Amino acid sequence: MKIGFDAKRAFLNKAGLGNYSRNTLVALQKYYPQHHYTLYTPEIRAHIFKEHFFFETVSPANRFFSVFKPLWRTYYLSEKLKNSGLDLFHGLSNELPAGINHTGIKSVVTIHDLIFMNFPGLYRTIDRRIYYEKVKYACNVADRIIATSQQTRSDLIHHLRVDPEKLEVIYQSISERFFLNYYMDDMDEVRSRYRLPDQFILTVGTIEPRKNQLGVLQALHHHHIDIPYVIVGKSTDYTDEIADYIEKHRLNKKVFILDNVPDFDLPALYHQALCMVYLSHYEGFGLPIAEAMACGCPVITSSVSSLPEIGNDAALYCNPNDEEAVARLISKVTGNPAVAREMSLKGKIRAQMFHPEGRINALMAFYNKVLENG
Repeated sequence: MKIGFDAKRAFLNKAGLGNYSRNTLVALQKYYPQHHYTLYTPEIRAHIFKEHFFFETVSPANRFFSVFKPLWRTYYLSEKLKNSGLDLFHGLSNELPAGINHTGIKSVVTIHDLIFMNFPGLYRTIDRRIYYEKVKYACNVADRIIATSQQTRSDLIHHLRVDPEKLEVIYQSISERFFLNYYMDDMDEVRSRYRLPDQFILTVGTIEPRKNQLGVLQALHHHHIDIPYVIVGKSTDYTDEIADYIEKHRLNKKVFILDNVPDFDLPALYHQALCMVYLSHYEGFGLPIAEAMACGCPVITSSVSSLPEIGNDAALYCNPNDEEAVARLISKVTGNPAVAREMSLKGKIRAQMFHPEGRINALMAFYNKVLENG
């Protein structure tokens, strides 16, 4: 089988959709090396996707398209695909190239979420319009659609009236590194490098209002939970709001904000944290929950969107706006070793649902079904 991928995010996004793309591609190459995989990307950033050398990679040769990357990816790529010999094309991140339905190649697309429709106020009008047009087009022309959770599947049916028969839920995998113990020897070194205390509460994810890191900090401060708080994620303007709160309440020695943390350091951080608190207001999946559980880190998360679906009975849940409930759950986990130990064991069991081997077997079965039945 020869499969092509819109792999832009694998090369250009360090987290989020980039992780999904890289984890999927690496697992395909590992567990199904007999197939040929071609990656299409407007730009190659080898330092983000080091494993790309194991794949055939296609990017613009024309200088014009190297400058106007979206034009190549959206409008020119289908012409290039016509003579590629592909059996299948997979849009890994919410979109497909214009004209893909006229190439004679079967196509599938992964839709991760419709946050721009559920929380329109978080996006500029022009961005919402672009996202809507891309997702709507991809859902219309794709032979089949992958939703990364039942929540996303429901959103697609509700907002875009997608035919349920066209949808398949395939949970995304997490990197195999979170299931290994090699990082155990690196824990002291990682903690020392980031100048972290021996014990801390952790949140992982882009630092933005939807992820609600400030809500966690306020719960800790208002309820006098004297445990350091570590925030790991890409900074945005919201980081300044958190920094102002830290300064105002003199919490500089209690809060650590870490940007540009490589994925290879995350297992050590999850393993050392007393718990991972993920109070997002909305997620299409919630990757840090699965990562933390695989490392045995107890998880406290929101009782909304896909998060209970992903955590199942291995996590504790509350309204992300209920500070008292948040503080109560944090105290329950950090103050009771037996509770933390039970959650750690349940989390490791639940995380097996997101192991690369199982997820990629499901994806390959899906590919075969698309090629056989459309």
